[in-house]
Amino acid sequence: MDRRTYETTGAPANPSDPVARTPHGAVRGRYEQGVAVFRGIPFAAPPFGPHRFRPPVPPEPWEGMRDAGAFGPTPPKPPYSEAFARYLSDPVVPGDDCLNLNVWTPDPDPGARLPVMVWIHGGALTRGSSAVPVYDGSAFARDGVVLVSFNYRLGVEGYGLFPDVPANAGLRDQLAALEWVHETVAAFGGDPGRVTVFGESAGAISIGALLASPRARGLFQRAVLQSGPPESTERDRVRRLVRRMAAKLRVPATAAAFGEVDRALLADVQAEVGRRAGPILGGPAFGIVVDGDLVPHDPLEALLDGTARDVPLLLGWTSEEHRLWLAPTGLIERIDRLGAVAMAGAMARCHCGPDVPRGYRNAHPDAPISDLVGQMVTDYLLRHPLHRLADSRTGHAATHVYEFAWRSGIPGLGACHALELGFVFDSAGAPEAEKLAGPDAPRALAREMHTAWVRFATDGDPGWPSWNAAHPVRVFGGDGDPVLYGPRDSEMALWETASAPTGFTTRTPGAGSGSLLRGAVPLSAVRRLRRPGAEGRR
Repeated sequence: MDRRTYETTGAPANPSDPVARTPHGAVRGRYEQGVAVFRGIPFAAPPFGPHRFRPPVPPEPWEGMRDAGAFGPTPPKPPYSEAFARYLSDPVVPGDDCLNLNVWTPDPDPGARLPVMVWIHGGALTRGSSAVPVYDGSAFARDGVVLVSFNYRLGVEGYGLFPDVPANAGLRDQLAALEWVHETVAAFGGDPGRVTVFGESAGAISIGALLASPRARGLFQRAVLQSGPPESTERDRVRRLVRRMAAKLRVPATAAAFGEVDRALLADVQAEVGRRAGPILGGPAFGIVVDGDLVPHDPLEALLDGTARDVPLLLGWTSEEHRLWLAPTGLIERIDRLGAVAMAGAMARCHCGPDVPRGYRNAHPDAPISDLVGQMVTDYLLRHPLHRLADSRTGHAATHVYEFAWRSGIPGLGACHALELGFVFDSAGAPEAEKLAGPDAPRALAREMHTAWVRFATDGDPGWPSWNAAHPVRVFGGDGDPVLYGPRDSEMALWETASAPTGFTTRTPGAGSGSLLRGAVPLSAVRRLRRPGAEGRR
């Protein structure tokens, strides 16, 4: 491969700037408050032209010193709707070289051998990037950890399912980034034998797939799953979304045809056809699929069967995940107005009979319907799979479970999905974090949670008992004891015996305690909840 000469851009060269050498060429970063920071380093070639929709390939090497002072381009993606943009930042950096990564290190000496944490961002596999300010790695580097974050292809570019290319291009990007870390992080002061991968929502779902993938074996030694379970998406759900896009574009549903479509237009059409999908409502969606190669089996089933039981895990959720999915679009009020019809839709979404919502009503007699629906769907999609995973690992490598319970200062959000991010990164005071948390996030809580993550990456012990038969859960920001035992066991038990009713055709009784639902319900109840603007999981 020909090597290109790279002309340094950005601020003038400073003899004190940190320099590191990658397999593809040298890079020059910056010192920021005593931390060496390198941004926008390519780990794969631009995923366009002949590489579009295909597995990543190495970047073209360069001669000279490549400037790494600014975030690199972000992958194509639609913006958040106005309702969600009030709470979630998602910067756009134009350019083709979007498969890039960033490194924060306290010591760029190759002999430092520091613990490494690799961040995989969320965004429903359709939004987000490593340039989100909340994900600033300075606090991790301050505390002795080399922090690496990276971009990967999103939406149809990364998770479209086509007959003429391999599936899961975005997950393959993540694998390529982890391979880069394994080969190169020592040049930035990191220890490739002490790598912890951590991610939230879609990032955690991705980690579940990587844990279960034979091809990722050995690339990391510990993992953190925040608000995202190991799972795969039914291939037909992805195909339906691709076919809808193809119909809008009037092209065949193939990678070759989609590769001829302007990337901005493709993102616009993707947003249009997927606007009513989401965790609560379901519908066609992009996701990781079983491909017989990178993902040979359903990740959750593989992990429950014993795969990666030697990898220590830290996993958990927020107390009110559902409020980010419901509050911005007014769905909380809509669900409360619909009452038992909304609960009927939740039963259809969760494939369960009336015993499950009845159990939730008995456990929470004063809760509004919206909270019952939200907690029920959250448990079905997220908490129960993670509970099962923790239980399956008892007696093997340590598993630690947490719950984030502090409630946002923004009315209606509560302890919602993604709220913990500013606390994990100790960036809760950043303006972008305040969009979700409000201006008065407790800094002591941020230091407490961030320190637990650093401890886990450093020695595997975040500071509370590992999972056992008593089900210890570390609660961050709660009102009572910091460690509770089995706090959600009664709700989890409802799913162990849950079964889907047959013949969804019944009346919709009132929402009183004990009489919430007395029969089967129509699947059409889900459709009555759908409305434009749903953004899906982060």
